[in-house]
Amino acid sequence: MTAERPVPISGLTTCPVCGGGELEPFIFRTQVPVHQNRVFPTRQLARAATRGDLAMQVCRCCGFVFNRSFDASCLEYEQDYDNTQSHSGVFDDYLDRRVEDLVLRQGVRDAQVVEVGCGKGHFLRKLVAYPNSGNRGLGFDPSYRGPLSDLGARLRFERRFYDAQCAQIPADVVVCRHVIEHVGDPLALLRAVRAALSERPQARVFFETPCVQWIVRNKVVWDFFYEHCSLFCAASLQRAFELSGFDVLQVSHVFGDQYLWLEARPAIGPDTGMGDRPHDGAASELADLALSHGASETSQLRLWSEALARWRIDGPVALWGAGAKGVTFAHLLDPHTQHIDCVVDINPSKQGGHVAGSGHAIVAPSELLRRHVSTVILMNPNYRGEVQTTLDALQCTARLIDWSPACN
Repeated sequence: MTAERPVPISGLTTCPVCGGGELEPFIFRTQVPVHQNRVFPTRQLARAATRGDLAMQVCRCCGFVFNRSFDASCLEYEQDYDNTQSHSGVFDDYLDRRVEDLVLRQGVRDAQVVEVGCGKGHFLRKLVAYPNSGNRGLGFDPSYRGPLSDLGARLRFERRFYDAQCAQIPADVVVCRHVIEHVGDPLALLRAVRAALSERPQARVFFETPCVQWIVRNKVVWDFFYEHCSLFCAASLQRAFELSGFDVLQVSHVFGDQYLWLEARPAIGPDTGMGDRPHDGAASELADLALSHGASETSQLRLWSEALARWRIDGPVALWGAGAKGVTFAHLLDPHTQHIDCVVDINPSKQGGHVAGSGHAIVAPSELLRRHVSTVILMNPNYRGEVQTTLDALQCTARLIDWSPACN
């Protein structure tokens, strides 16, 4: 999902959020694929995908994490970009709960809803179509595919970035899910949203983004990749919103603590977060976790490499999930497609394609039997029950492995 066109941040020596200069490098990887959610028609094109460097740093002042080497000019968010997760019943149920919370608990009814970076429009469609909600929706995303108007014209889409030129578009509610982590200058995005709400002081804003604290606490090495150039803990996300002219009402951990969900309103009066602040205890804790994560990355990758070699003796190994996690895992552990047979994905649009960088083939679950796969590695433990049910239905006896037993 994409929003404002990102800007390069290569060479930054101060934090893009708080301006602090106490930056701690903790991950450096060269020549990683810049796109994790573009599917390529051939292995050759996938292996020739554009690459860049990953130089992750953490700000000890506010806890913001960013890729110092990020260059937005390498990225192309076009219609072949697909990070759709709603083919999973688990994830679709999660979206239903989020929509239900917005309508029933937050009272989002009879509202003009703008979604910044709406992807294929799945979430916005649910919010507008919710029974008796009376909502209208306008979604922005250059990768959107589908009709530009639907649900009796209550739902509309524009295939472009949301930026300062959209400031005149009225909104009662702004939703932005899994966008800000793709933006090199997150304050520019937030200030564009704030400007759009200058005449709507009662408007509400809801943002969702990955929680970097969950990543580093669990040492999930494949959750750092090029597209996610800006990552937040709860403290840094709140700080970014306050600096951009919002009053933050709540920041919650959702989806098994993997995501942050923020609720805010436009602040009345001067910006609330512009003054100097002492170091935040949460930021220092996050910085220590990030440094520990970086220090252990080599050993974590070695453990996974040794495990792959053991499992490969028993038969072909597959990854489950051709999203960002699977693409990154394949690049880190099997860049020459020697140890992993294929990547499974339930999204029909991805099947038959190849993942960026390594070029592994993407197949449907039914292909596991034909390929005699004996081990399936699950990229996200939230889906373990769903995937095991699928394997059982296929009468596939492959063992299912997720990161928890392999990394602990």
